[in-house]
Amino acid sequence: MDKKFAVVLPAGGLGKRMGGNLPKQLMELGGKPVYRYCLETFLQMDEIAEVVMAVPADWKSHFEKDLFEENVDTDGNVKQGTALSSGLRRKLKIVEGGAERWQSVQNGVNALESDAEYVLVHDVARPFISREIILDVCDTLVNKGTCLVAKPAVDTIKIAADGRVQKTIDRNTVWMAQTPQAAPVDLLKSLYKRMASEPLDFVPTDEASILEYFGVPVYIVKGSSMNDKLTTPEDFEIFCNRIK
Repeated sequence: MDKKFAVVLPAGGLGKRMGGNLPKQLMELGGKPVYRYCLETFLQMDEIAEVVMAVPADWKSHFEKDLFEENVDTDGNVKQGTALSSGLRRKLKIVEGGAERWQSVQNGVNALESDAEYVLVHDVARPFISREIILDVCDTLVNKGTCLVAKPAVDTIKIAADGRVQKTIDRNTVWMAQTPQAAPVDLLKSLYKRMASEPLDFVPTDEASILEYFGVPVYIVKGSSMNDKLTTPEDFEIFCNRIK
């Protein structure tokens, strides 16, 4: 598979539902920050030409130091540290995120420099994305079109209002959205331009909702519970058990 693919990792959120002062993507999970898991997975794949990570403005220098600065002793020798290898560093760029998630993604898409035709957008709070799912997304992009990873609902789904059930819907038609969500780079850029002149009447929480709004078909790539999102302290305990 050619290197037609770029990746944008929105990491601009502060994870308020997790609590504490440290952004959840920087919390340590199994000996390294949450965000490093998916970042390293994407960077190590030959199919990925470049990765842009959009981070909180106040934390940008922290990410840059962690990823780019080698730990050198007084004799000039490089010591064991957290910096990426030089080969992986060349594939990575860090930019400031926006006020909303979609704006962080927009900043990342606009910062792409390679000639990659397609871009995958993935939440760093989903640390255990697999290479297999990534390759399925790439294949779907090329052979079908824009897509998102999702897993089928297993519970009975109720629609409610004011604490009262209104109806039950067929769970066989319900999919729980995950990431990556992916599209041609030029398509996303054109839609962001349209949004500037035709503001949406809602705040999009993912790329698929933007694509859907503008009538672009979105295909599903089957995900898994291993690709769930880290959101609450309870989630953190579950994720810690997954890497034991």
